Amino acid sequence: MHYENPVLPGFHPDPTICRVGETFYLATSTFEYFPGVPVYRSSNLVDWEPVGHVLDRVSQLDVRDARISGGIFAPTLRHHDGRFYLTTTNTSGGGHFVVSSEAPAGEWSDPVSVDAPGIDPDLFWDGDTCYFTYFSTDVDRGIEQATLDPETGELGDPHTVWTGWVDPNAEAPHLYEREGTYYQVVAEGGTHTGHMVVAGRSDDPTGPFEPCPDNPVVSHRDDFHYDVHATGHADLVTGAAGNWWLVCLGIRPQAGFPGWHHLGRETFLAPLSWEDGWPVVENGEIPQRSDVPLPGEPVSEPDDHGALEHTDTDFADGRGFEWLWRRDPERDRYEFTDEGLRLWGGPETLDEPGTTFLGRRQTNFDCRVRADLQFAPDAGEEAGVTLLMDEDHHYDVGVVGGEDTGREAIVRLYIGDAIDVVARRPVGECVTLGVDAEAQRYEFLVDGEPVADARPKYLSTEVAGEFTGVFVGLYATGDGQPAETPARVERFVYEPVERE
Repeated sequence: MHYENPVLPGFHPDPTICRVGETFYLATSTFEYFPGVPVYRSSNLVDWEPVGHVLDRVSQLDVRDARISGGIFAPTLRHHDGRFYLTTTNTSGGGHFVVSSEAPAGEWSDPVSVDAPGIDPDLFWDGDTCYFTYFSTDVDRGIEQATLDPETGELGDPHTVWTGWVDPNAEAPHLYEREGTYYQVVAEGGTHTGHMVVAGRSDDPTGPFEPCPDNPVVSHRDDFHYDVHATGHADLVTGAAGNWWLVCLGIRPQAGFPGWHHLGRETFLAPLSWEDGWPVVENGEIPQRSDVPLPGEPVSEPDDHGALEHTDTDFADGRGFEWLWRRDPERDRYEFTDEGLRLWGGPETLDEPGTTFLGRRQTNFDCRVRADLQFAPDAGEEAGVTLLMDEDHHYDVGVVGGEDTGREAIVRLYIGDAIDVVARRPVGECVTLGVDAEAQRYEFLVDGEPVADARPKYLSTEVAGEFTGVFVGLYATGDGQPAETPARVERFVYEPVERE
């Protein structure tokens, strides 16, 4: 079986992975989105099934005041002594913490706070001793480590274990043991085109760590013509047969180098071998396609990553796994019924935090989106479909009400301080809003008729400057006051499109 990268497309940054028996579990960052930290499982490292979210309660995750691209940064997922542990950082309040569960699909504990500076924490057990390693965000202190009681959060005395191979702003430390030697795998070079994976080794988990003579282990920073860039922030795992694998984040830029990317940082997979006691990825690059045997059989009927690739819902069964809110939601604005999803717009518009919004990742360059909307707005009320990077960068196709114009569909582009309505169409109370997406073009439709188009470039990280990717969402607003009229989405469809 061959596989193609990315193995988790769309906004899936900072992957962390562990194995229990013959099953692999993987989690990623979610920043300001709620619920936080999705968990997937797989028997072959390619077909990933969603099993739930680690942080699904406000008592675990408070991102009500999270800045854009704030909230939950890089997690580490580990299994020890029959229990799963996850550590991460809420950069918008609370700092580092640890949660645990008997099963990833079950209920996770409330957070145990860890009083240390910085971001990107790691957990590693050597016997009964747990080591907590993190980037202090102080270049003079670099990556620090201390012993940790994960049940209480009590830390020992920290000490520096890495100040960078070539970059003192080293991030994302992960610690491993192989044949009595301890390895530190670290991200350096920033989180964009200079991103890379470096390694060091030691006879002791506390260091000091000798840098790999062939660093970086993985980097695409010098290959301008490759279709994948910014590879880094890696985690390692072994299969049941003893083979090693690496997962990392990367981006797929458009329009050449350096180009721009709008799907966010995605999860990539590469086989890893060992030479002279050092980790090696062939050519130091993430393969776009690989025929290396996988640790498990492919699924009998591949379903294109399941919920990640395809959504067709009437919301009768509530909110599916793929749907996320921006920040902790006002739950009374969302009602899941047999007749569809009802949305009540609050006083906020889409260019403000706290708006009524429910979305899913855009996971394909080429896809088709349709939403059947029933809405009779009063003046100033609005609801529809949005392609959203953040509050300052989004494209909307929605239905508005006006005292003079009546009910109409509009297409509005928000690009920083530039706001432009590029299409208007009178519509009835029931309307189908749509988007046909290509790698370098969005086309907006009202009742099946194309009415406008726009470039994804202006929703990209290179323009917006954010860590996330485009979400395809449903929204409702009250334009300064709570809306009296709910919008009802009877059906929402997101599906990949195969192009020649």
